[in-house]
Order: sequence, then structure tokens, then C-alpha cells
Amino acid sequence: MTLSLDIPQLDTDRLLLRGPEPEDFEPLCGFLLDPTRSWGFGTEANRGRAWRWFALSIGHWALHGYGYFTIEWKETGEPCGITGIWNPEGWPEPELGWAVYDRFEGRGIAFEGAERARRWAYEDLGFTTLTSNIVPGNARSVALAERLGAWFERTYMNIEMGEDLLYRHPGPDALGIGADDDGSPEAYA
Repeated sequence: MTLSLDIPQLDTDRLLLRGPEPEDFEPLCGFLLDPTRSWGFGTEANRGRAWRWFALSIGHWALHGYGYFTIEWKETGEPCGITGIWNPEGWPEPELGWAVYDRFEGRGIAFEGAERARRWAYEDLGFTTLTSNIVPGNARSVALAERLGAWFERTYMNIEMGEDLLYRHPGPDALGIGADDDGSPEAYA
């Protein structure tokens, strides 16, 4: 049996967001095994667990029709992170997530990639809202969520990470994408 996934490729000026490929495992594995880099995302204990996360991510695409894109730096073709829409069992609702690999931070990659993934979710998937679920103390992700226009809505208990901060993104209409949602906090109370 061959599973064929229809994962789009999304472009920005500097990035290509594409489906995961086998050669993307090594940079993702390096990220997931580094507790300093991955603590706010979810650190894995060993390569086997990292591989399972990689396979889970591909399965997420098969089950939902969306998931994490590999972010490729166009200039070199290197994988430099992941971003996309994540909604595994136990999540409160679809989440816009991101992670940038070592050596690629400080270039605006997470913002550029997440903004493009969010636009895709609104334009092509018809989503009317997204959240970002952030571990308390992850000031860089909070700053990025706020730069993307998201606001703190509440805390909740994440089945994998414990207490998480739920940030609500503005809806497509508030971003000029044309949906009916105004993106205001009152719309989700």
C-alpha cells in the first residue's frame, strides 16, 4: 500500500513551506533531542521517540489534511524549522505552531512561515480561528504570537505539556482575508 498525501507548497519571499520528506528527519531529530532548544515544544528522550514524532506529524497530514510544514530556506535548500496547523487528539482546537532550528534564529523565519501558514489555513482550509498554545515562560513564542496579532485568552491543561497559555489569533476578516469572523476576543468567550 502506498499512501499519497496532497500537501501544498507555500512560498514566501525567502521560504518554501512544504511537506515533510525523509531527509528532514535529521534536523528535526536534532531539534527534538536538544532540551534547551525544544523545551517549549516538547523534548523527546531518544532518536526512536523523535522518529515516532516525525511519523506522527506525517500521519497528522493524512488524518486532517493539514499539519506541520517543513520550512525550507530558499537560498540554500536547507530545512530550517517547522510551522503549520496542529490539532492532535486532546488539543482544545487547531493550533498555529512553529519551531526554528539552531543556526536559523534571528532571521524572522518563524514569523514569516507562521504568517503564511495561517493565511493558508484561512484562505484554503476555511478556518475562522486559530490558537497558539505556549508553555509558560516561553517569552520568545509569546512575543511572536503577539507580533502575529494574537492575544492571551486563557490557560488550560495540555495533555502533553501541562499548563499552557492559549493565545487567540485574529480571524481572517480582521486580517483582510475575507471571512465573516472579526477575530475579536468577544467572538470566542
